[in-house]
Amino acid sequence: MKWSEICIHTSQEAVDPVSHILHESGASGVVIEDREDLFRERETVFGEIYDLSPEDYPEEGVLVKAYLPVNSFLKETVDSIKEAVNRLHVFDIDLGLNHVTVSEINEEEWATQWKKYYKPVKVSERITITPTWEEYTPVRENEEVIELDPGMAFGTGTHPTTVLCIQALEKHLNDGDTVTDVGCGTGVLSIASAKLGAAKVEALDLDEVAVKSAEINTKLNRVQDRVNVRQGDLLQDRSFDEKKDIIVANILAEVILDLLPDAKSQLKNGGKLIVSGIIERKRSMVKEALQEAGWRLAETTEMEGWIAIVAERP
Repeated sequence: MKWSEICIHTSQEAVDPVSHILHESGASGVVIEDREDLFRERETVFGEIYDLSPEDYPEEGVLVKAYLPVNSFLKETVDSIKEAVNRLHVFDIDLGLNHVTVSEINEEEWATQWKKYYKPVKVSERITITPTWEEYTPVRENEEVIELDPGMAFGTGTHPTTVLCIQALEKHLNDGDTVTDVGCGTGVLSIASAKLGAAKVEALDLDEVAVKSAEINTKLNRVQDRVNVRQGDLLQDRSFDEKKDIIVANILAEVILDLLPDAKSQLKNGGKLIVSGIIERKRSMVKEALQEAGWRLAETTEMEGWIAIVAERP
């Protein structure tokens, strides 16, 4: 399928209203290229690497890009976008250069553009995540490197919820532990568990695309002998009887609540449940549900508005 990239060279002041116009015109998302990103200070608690190239940003102003399918209505859509952007002058909004360009792009090229922004990231004391297409050499003796090729599955392993889970695994996982990873996605938490010393990991995901991606990544990281990837809906698959030392689930808060009864029955006494994917306003909801179900809250951590909770089965 072919797509049309519409690029509006505007000002920082106009980014929000221009983005809104693009969304209203049918774009499912926008790309914002702002040169100020090159100079923005970022937290580097674990030595994260930000490798941004000045060549990818305009000399002045901001580029706001959106992608629309090439069809017979494209010209009318682009004309209406230009007209709506020009009307922002009425609201005394500085439009900067207000230069609009339209170019055609193949879906395959579009789908791989994000790769240039995905660099090696040190996410915990021992774990560094790097994409397969980047060369990276460990800098510490006990450093564990996870190579990921996300493919079409969600997740590059660097989202705050994933990072919080990896940090919790590093703290609470002991050599020889058994682990279940619920909603494994690309398999990053399963791979991290194996590299941190887990003897056996069950990686479950309902999405068959995620299952295939996780299988590829476990082989890429040479942990397929300890990580068993398969399609499954939460913990409802009872085909394995062995109780686990740790269950980790990076999923939505509401789904975590559905998981609690099965998690309790499938953990050893004293086993740990690590959950993330919780936004701040749902922190209390999840904590109260855990306490009401008889779990002992062991730890709560936070990163960029996301919460992770470690609970222990009595």
